[in-house]
Amino acid sequence: MSTPLNPLAPESLSGARALVTGSSRGIGADTVGYLAGAGAKVVVNYRNKEARARKLVAAIEASGGEAISIGADLTDEASVGALFDTVAREWGGLDILVMNASGGMESGMAEDYAMRLNRDAQVDLLTAALPLLAPGARVVFVTSHQAHFVATAETMPEYLPVALSKRAGEDALRAMIPALTAAGIGFVVVSGDMIEGTITATLLERANPGAISARKDAAGRLYNVGEFAAEIARAVVDPVPENNTRYVGDVSDFTGA
Repeated sequence: MSTPLNPLAPESLSGARALVTGSSRGIGADTVGYLAGAGAKVVVNYRNKEARARKLVAAIEASGGEAISIGADLTDEASVGALFDTVAREWGGLDILVMNASGGMESGMAEDYAMRLNRDAQVDLLTAALPLLAPGARVVFVTSHQAHFVATAETMPEYLPVALSKRAGEDALRAMIPALTAAGIGFVVVSGDMIEGTITATLLERANPGAISARKDAAGRLYNVGEFAAEIARAVVDPVPENNTRYVGDVSDFTGA
């Protein structure tokens, strides 16, 4: 929880049950910190950073909040099933699902890993979560401007496979909006520029030195991890915006406006 200023009012989420994927560090960790600070019970989800997840749970509990850590590989159906079985057993359901986990730039992964994680696993995750989401629940999908606008705005070649797969995931999730709406579940896409201090930014800078500083110069400023997580937290409680999309920061470079 690197940014102490919580955008949510204390106890405004009292009693709510939240799951944030990929929340043992970075944007996800700050997001669960904000939600817990507002009174929500939170699941800190991780793939292989169990020690970090447990440390975050301990910090939330020390602050008077309630949290549990649950590991899951989102590309593995059985693992996702076990995740939601645990949530159902512990809390009986979910009120907030933040789909933050993504990837595709890691080394040593299969050629189709980005699409499996950023599209297929996201659809499978939301489908598996639906029985636990009651009317009034909120689902938030986190993406980047580089992915959201990939069809119309050029992006860094090193990021292109991730951008294409995340846009495919967004499109597949948007196809579920009518069913979500019928069930009384709100759905919001939160799209932001490159975020300073994230693993993606680090990997991009390593693959293409100067890429992040160039993007920062073009954008004027880039949000940091805590600032972007605050926007995700706001998306959990604010009214669902037009076209189910919340843009974080200026998008004129991507829209040609």
